[in-house]
Amino acid sequence: MIRRIALAAAVALAAGPAFAATTAYTLDPAHTQVLLQWNHFGFSNPTAQFGSVEGILDFDQADPTKSSVNVEIKAASINSNVAKFDEHLKSADFFDVEKYPLATFKSTKVEKGASPDQLKVAGDLTIHGVTKPATLDVKINKVGEHPMRKAPAVGFDATTTIKRSDFGIGKYAPNVSDDVKVAITVEAFVAKDAAKK
Repeated sequence: MIRRIALAAAVALAAGPAFAATTAYTLDPAHTQVLLQWNHFGFSNPTAQFGSVEGILDFDQADPTKSSVNVEIKAASINSNVAKFDEHLKSADFFDVEKYPLATFKSTKVEKGASPDQLKVAGDLTIHGVTKPATLDVKINKVGEHPMRKAPAVGFDATTTIKRSDFGIGKYAPNVSDDVKVAITVEAFVAKDAAKK
């Protein structure tokens, strides 16, 4: 699905910039991470991250409120660096990846934040087959030509907090915290240049 979106975006770009104020960027999976952190019985704050994140970012540098993002995450790509625990996270106790293979985020609104490099990105977050509203606090890190690829690039960091129980994966709460902190870092390239890896 994301690959078809990327192809359509590339065709639209080739047709000429006059048709759209935004520029389509493809997320670079090698430099995009979604990190989860929770509290475990008050003793520790473990983390895990998803290793497969794909998506399209339509970004308007002149007016970021006209931007949008559409992301797909393969739930089975979760990695805590502990194989046995990863199996548990993928099981029906938590993400149930065989039944719900994808998590998605589709933005619905982008607002300016407290400073020119900050945004509030609201959207629909789907995990475990359940869709709930979520808002990301976003910092624009950099917009410009990537020094290695010689192609237009953008970079962002984002944070939010979600409740596991909202998505039907609240097992062991509150001993294992219901609240999960989410930290995201993104690097993306203009869609027509994304294949030049």
